[in-house]
Amino acid sequence: MPDGVEITGPMHARFDEILTDQALELVALLHRELNPRREELLARRRERVRAIADGGGLGFLEETRAIREDDSWRVADPAPGLVDRRVEITGPTDRKMTINALNSGAKVWLADHEDANTPLWENVVGGQLNLRDAITGQIDFTSPEGKEYHLNDGEHATIVVRPRGWHLPEKHIEVDGERTSGSLVDFALYLATSGQLQIDRGQGPYFYLPKMESHLEARLWNDAFVLAQDFLGIPRGTIRATVLIETYPAAFEMEEILYELREHSAGLNAGRWDYMFSVIKCFRTRGDDWVLPDRNSVTMTVPFMRAYTELLVRTCHKRGAQAIGGMAAFIPSKDEKQNEFAFAKLTEDKTREANDGFDGSWVAHPGMVEACRAAFDQVLGDRPNQRDRLREDVHVTAEDLLNVRDTPGDATEQGLRNNVAVGLRYLESWLRGSGAVGIFNLMEDAATAEISRSQVWQWLHNGQVLAGGEKVTRELVEGMIEEELAKAREEAGGRESESGRRWDDARALYAEMALSDEYADFLTLPAYERMP
Repeated sequence: MPDGVEITGPMHARFDEILTDQALELVALLHRELNPRREELLARRRERVRAIADGGGLGFLEETRAIREDDSWRVADPAPGLVDRRVEITGPTDRKMTINALNSGAKVWLADHEDANTPLWENVVGGQLNLRDAITGQIDFTSPEGKEYHLNDGEHATIVVRPRGWHLPEKHIEVDGERTSGSLVDFALYLATSGQLQIDRGQGPYFYLPKMESHLEARLWNDAFVLAQDFLGIPRGTIRATVLIETYPAAFEMEEILYELREHSAGLNAGRWDYMFSVIKCFRTRGDDWVLPDRNSVTMTVPFMRAYTELLVRTCHKRGAQAIGGMAAFIPSKDEKQNEFAFAKLTEDKTREANDGFDGSWVAHPGMVEACRAAFDQVLGDRPNQRDRLREDVHVTAEDLLNVRDTPGDATEQGLRNNVAVGLRYLESWLRGSGAVGIFNLMEDAATAEISRSQVWQWLHNGQVLAGGEKVTRELVEGMIEEELAKAREEAGGRESESGRRWDDARALYAEMALSDEYADFLTLPAYERMP
């Protein structure tokens, strides 16, 4: 082992192919050089939330005005495999999903080590093995039912890896007695074991960067890229990264984030649930103007969400970057009416994004790839993207981004119950190691759980009165938790078939997150401590 590095997780078959000396040396280098700054930046997040609670707000930064007003700079041109991104599929890096995603016909696969994954140790390392096997063409899978999966002979999606966010630790790898950063571990293991393989194939190691809240956090990532490329002898600029603008503070620093990563930038992405989760997190104590209605009624066309997506496209194309739209969570159903609704809604959403200037968008299931592609084909035609559409007609102010109070819709009993039902089902699966879960005909991930529990917390602590006249109280929520838990257990086959299930843990964790006096920044942090 490299000096100061300790692995506390078990070493399963082939783990040594990922946990190599070089990979662990890179983890140690990044930890020692960057972890103190990571901790400082996380502290700054907490300070900003406290300032907002004391009456402060969000706005475009005066100290970075020169970057926004300088029209001369651009990000790097799109890298090989990232020129045409009209349809991207997202999902965890288990073996079956890896094969299906690469075979799906999508242009890009977001290989997810974050929201669609759980940081179970076997997933952290096993997912890296699956990626490496896929790149070398040595991957196959046989299901318990005997169905076989192989990579087809056609064109495969470009792999773009999403590491964990800056806030998440990796407790199974320590450096100098300290837990490491899940972000840096996921990044270093992939780069050290698969990066050169991707370069040899004519592409490169590409990443999606989640949950950043400032351009200083983007600068930290850029420094990680430079350190890692120099360490491995990879030319600077080989790494490319797309940033998910999925936090409220980051929406006010889009240009600065692109600027910090400009040598390595591949664009920005608009995410729905995490963005709404961040709105609640930032302004949770500020009263009725910040209380959102049922989350399912908050579409991308309501005023504050519309401002955010319009600004994202304008910002990206102004700087030569690509703008990628949000995820369609629909999954095919055996119910034909449900399928008709899902495909119609997907086509409507993706057509709107394409007409707004987005260069591509996400789906969560291979069965939705063709519908997404068709919507973008109608607008793009033979062009690989529409970066030349500058959207100079867009003029978004800070007030537009902050205009939550004009969001139409009601808080309803059904909305409250849905939050509880989805949150419980998702957490139970997450604690068992599965982060992408089909619930009520939608593919859900950790972002869904975060917005679900956050909305319940917000309604409870703001004394929200539901559309039917009932006030949200602790007793009401506790009753719904018990009712929905019973339904979920019955759906799963009852107590007799609950071996390995974690319903009681899910109930305890959901209640803790939704009902506690103090709001927890991320439910995945206490959930991770409940995981081996």
